[in-house]
Amino acid sequence: MKAIAVFPDKKEVRLIDHPEPKIESPNQAKLKMIDIGICGTDKEIVSFQYGTPPPGSDYLIIGHESLGEVVEVGSAVTDVNVGDIVITTVRRPCGNPACPACAAGRQDFCYTGEFTERGIKQQHGFMAEFTVDDAHYMNPLPAHLRSVGVLAEPLTIAEKGIAQVREVQQRLPWSGTHQAVVLGAGPVGLLGAMALRVAGFEVWVYSKTAPGDHRQQVTEAIGAKFINADATSIPDIVNELGGTLDVVYEAIGASKLAFDFLQALGPNGIFVFTGVPGRKAPVEVDTDLLMRNLVLKNQVMLGTVNAPKESFQAAIADLRIFHERWPEALGMLISNRFPLENALEPLSGKVGGIKNVVSVSS
Repeated sequence: MKAIAVFPDKKEVRLIDHPEPKIESPNQAKLKMIDIGICGTDKEIVSFQYGTPPPGSDYLIIGHESLGEVVEVGSAVTDVNVGDIVITTVRRPCGNPACPACAAGRQDFCYTGEFTERGIKQQHGFMAEFTVDDAHYMNPLPAHLRSVGVLAEPLTIAEKGIAQVREVQQRLPWSGTHQAVVLGAGPVGLLGAMALRVAGFEVWVYSKTAPGDHRQQVTEAIGAKFINADATSIPDIVNELGGTLDVVYEAIGASKLAFDFLQALGPNGIFVFTGVPGRKAPVEVDTDLLMRNLVLKNQVMLGTVNAPKESFQAAIADLRIFHERWPEALGMLISNRFPLENALEPLSGKVGGIKNVVSVSS
């Protein structure tokens, strides 16, 4: 079968022929891949910043944002059926008995760091014609969401983050906060804004945008307010929100900007980090101010990466709501589709848009 693979030692990325996988366990299911989303992680892997092939292989099939159709199931499979459209989770448990998180099925909180990840670390990914996996990791999607189903995996980042925000807000003996600023209008940012709107937040999206870009249009279509980063200062944003920032959802991966906003976080505020900045020159941070604020204002900082099965299920439930409320805006998040043979074009980082997708089959 055809697949896109990175060869780290050779510094090569190319379309390859890879043996078509077969079911080898009663608990496995085989998928015909439909769509694979491209994100910053994929671009970093193909630029050889990281990405680890499976043991014994000199290449890694990339791609972790997946949508596939079940074409075969093992004899013990009860989670999915042939014909189901599914999204597959990414991270697999470390298997170390000393790791209580993985033992509890929460490998997203793995203590050992020995987890594997499809398309990222020691397991082949989904940017291929077929894949096989344990059916337990597959999450069925309503058929009418097929055209946007590939957005579920990046949405899980927001779902996990918002779930933790809800947990933190339980410390407050009143209704909690209802304002959120989203930093960045990429897929993770805009999907996060949608999820926050569904959760009842008033939402502001802070981003730069080029003329004709759909980001502002999507933001306004979901009832959020777009803030042009070139025209609005952080103090102006704080003033517009009534003098305080309740929740900041960072989805931009720019550490200087993130810490500038963190300094403006209000009393009892929660700052959610989702971005992973590249290694650049150090930036100056007023650590005394940040520490004083965290202590004296009862603030919380948390990071969210990867996601458990329940976050995938929450993402599918929210996609259904997004599709009902804002079908046009949701569809606009997918800017371009490329056949598998042309996947290197969007992986190069030279193609604009919000979310680029490799479509393997219709």
